[in-house]
Amino acid sequence: MAVNDTISDMLTRIRNAGLARHEITNVPATKMTRSIAAVLKAEGFIGEYEDSGEGILTNIAITIKYKGRNRSKPLITNLKRVSRPGLRVYSNCKELPKVLGGIGVAVISTSNGLMTDRQARRAGVGGEVLCYVW
Repeated sequence: MAVNDTISDMLTRIRNAGLARHEITNVPATKMTRSIAAVLKAEGFIGEYEDSGEGILTNIAITIKYKGRNRSKPLITNLKRVSRPGLRVYSNCKELPKVLGGIGVAVISTSNGLMTDRQARRAGVGGEVLCYVW
């Protein structure tokens, strides 16, 4: 099935997998979804991710992390898509959003690649605000 907005699709699959208590979810592989998975892994929101399949049917298998006594609650409380195909949202380095006062992470697409809002502020670059994760 062809999806127009692969980032929204990825966020929805991760959200649904967490709510359904799945260990792993599969996301269609693109450069952007690989980069977002790398940022989420670096921030500790997800476990491992790896490519599976071949050719045009390549997927990324993402391991969902859970917290709590018996691993009952997903580590990702919520994911919100900010910039979308119909309405792009850009921000310069001085106006980058802080998600929940710094507890969450905003994923920013900059000229230096994908990074968190903290990394973009430190590097002094702005860009497209893709999503919020907390």
